[in-house]
Amino acid sequence: MMTDPIADMLTRIRNAVRVERAFVDIPASRVKRGIADVLKREGFIWDWAEVEESPVNLLRLELKYGSNGERVIQSIRRMSKPGRRLYAHCKDLKPVLGGMGITIISTSKGVISDREARREKIGGEILCEVA
Repeated sequence: MMTDPIADMLTRIRNAVRVERAFVDIPASRVKRGIADVLKREGFIWDWAEVEESPVNLLRLELKYGSNGERVIQSIRRMSKPGRRLYAHCKDLKPVLGGMGITIISTSKGVISDREARREKIGGEILCEVA
């Protein structure tokens, strides 16, 4: 049994980016679909798709690299952990790396980026930071 599936997802992405894989497969869940959707909207991955597998469906993320092979995802780290949850109001959400990175937040309206949360004026649980 896995205690933190979101941390597992982020670790799989981090490891795949380090060895410059074209895609990475991750066990699917609703929150992970939301995180993948935010990464796609913000331009950190090309696309994602759900692959039918047995016993559990997989999310296949197509990782994005620059024209010279440079990494688009420089760092990705978990903020809120099972033992220490982190919540923030929209006014407390500061830009990551001066707007070059994002914070992914779980809100009552789903999983969104910090830019969307500030625009819609809602807060929530801070899942991770991507730069």
